[in-house]
Amino acid sequence: MAEFIKIYEENPNPKEIHRVVEVLKKGGLVIYPTDTVYGLGCDITNTKALERIARIKGIKLEKAQWSFICADLSNLSDYVRQIDTPTFKILKRALPGPYTFILPGNNNLPRDFKKKKTVGIRVPDNGICQALIAGLGNPIVSTSIRDEDELLEYTTDPELIFEKWENLVEVVIDGGYGDNVASTIIDLSEGEPTVVREGKGDLNILN
Repeated sequence: MAEFIKIYEENPNPKEIHRVVEVLKKGGLVIYPTDTVYGLGCDITNTKALERIARIKGIKLEKAQWSFICADLSNLSDYVRQIDTPTFKILKRALPGPYTFILPGNNNLPRDFKKKKTVGIRVPDNGICQALIAGLGNPIVSTSIRDEDELLEYTTDPELIFEKWENLVEVVIDGGYGDNVASTIIDLSEGEPTVVREGKGDLNILN
């Protein structure tokens, strides 16, 4: 059964963050808040954990279109090919924030993502996310938690999330109510920005 850990976004408790980071390092799955909806994630370098998420989602790992949650833009060069100045300016304006950017991947991608030509990058404006990544030392793979409810696409109440997921993951973080609007997805892999999904986040960042 999962642990249910309360962490405040304003000043995340280092002891609680350390507890969650240790779970991630051991290949555990964690549900955590972002600046949009709650996400399900694991360490991007842990194949077994990635395979578990793929099974939960009912997809093959090589078909997965998950994003990487990074601490800041300095992480990008680890996984993304050289980007031009206009693209970098958009990223600088938008991040940290509620956007997922699709960018051309490079040869340093973890082996489970090696065949991917592009990668989705997120830098959420959320203190809990940033503390987890800083503690782990590399990005967390992320996929949104969807709800089967016809009206509610995303569950926002951490207690309800815990009830539903307690037997599937190791930790559910209670970081307060989540949002019910997902990130805006923008494809920058071909140079000209293309909006793939309009969600939370102002599109004026593209101008």
